[in-house]
Amino acid sequence: MKSLINKKILLGITGGIAAYKIPFLIRDIIKKGGLVKCILTEAGKEFVTPTALKTLTKQKVYMDEFDIEEGVIPHTTLSKWPDVFVIAPATANTISKLANGIADNLLTLVGLDTRKPVLIVPSMHENMYNNEITQKNLEILKRRGFNILEPEEGELAGGDRGKGRLPEIERIVFEIEKILEKKDFLNKKIVVTAGATREYLDPVRFISNPSTGRMGFSLAREASLRGGNVVLISGKTELKLPYGVDFIEVDSAKDMKTEVFKHFDDLDYLIMAAAVSDFSPSSVVQEKIKKDSFNFTLSLSQTPDILNEVGEKKKNQKLVGFALETENLLENGYRKLKEKNLDMIVINEPTETSGFEVET
Repeated sequence: MKSLINKKILLGITGGIAAYKIPFLIRDIIKKGGLVKCILTEAGKEFVTPTALKTLTKQKVYMDEFDIEEGVIPHTTLSKWPDVFVIAPATANTISKLANGIADNLLTLVGLDTRKPVLIVPSMHENMYNNEITQKNLEILKRRGFNILEPEEGELAGGDRGKGRLPEIERIVFEIEKILEKKDFLNKKIVVTAGATREYLDPVRFISNPSTGRMGFSLAREASLRGGNVVLISGKTELKLPYGVDFIEVDSAKDMKTEVFKHFDDLDYLIMAAAVSDFSPSSVVQEKIKKDSFNFTLSLSQTPDILNEVGEKKKNQKLVGFALETENLLENGYRKLKEKNLDMIVINEPTETSGFEVET
């Protein structure tokens, strides 16, 4: 999804070993439709070349604050250009300069001059990151409105392990998107359900459906980008967990109902995108059913109708339901909208281009 179409991203690259990863960040921003320009410090040139950055961005790479062409002053021009200024990797040295108002290179000049959002992505050895001086400088920058994306834990240069790694590229891109996204759900509690539930016959067999959870995961991601405090309740899935959400994994429809009602009283929005099983075995066999003894009648019972129950209990909450129908889509959709006391319902049908296991 091209979520950064025509968004202007200015990258400030400093002299940390993680600078070698920045070409991958540039690639992903451009894939999402973004425009990229780079500022490269002298130390940064030790880890990534201006030629590589110029080739990827198809833009001039800025390195010298005195590179004045036709009266255009680099730092004042660059400070006005972007929608967001991202400093990655941000070394302890650069963080210290910005926190204390030192502007002795093009990157720090832009950092002090710009009035656009700034995202600082620290990357350094754990001892440097945890040093009281570095932490104090980061707190100063936070108070001044800078966005800070904390480093991750893992293997560091030199073989040590600890907190200091540059976050995954996908994580940095998410943070850029979040800064640029409108915040119409700021501080709203949003619960999203996703995926298929499982109703077990015995320890290894269950009734379910082909839902991947992609719809619910995408909605949870978008809600987080737009400022929501998101709880994602999902059946088992192979999808990567969206950033910025609290995740709860469940098995059965009964489990999902329990988790939904734990959060129901204080939520603002409930988006029920999960494909909840309508039926479960009336009894569960405790041992695996053998093929040679598989001569029995399967008795089914209805599972809890979560949407109906929350519709009966809702006060000021907004409820969004999903339903898959094979016939009379609009008629069935309107009926469920009214019967379950929903504010909105999304109806789809199982075809080659909609329903299960396809992107819609």
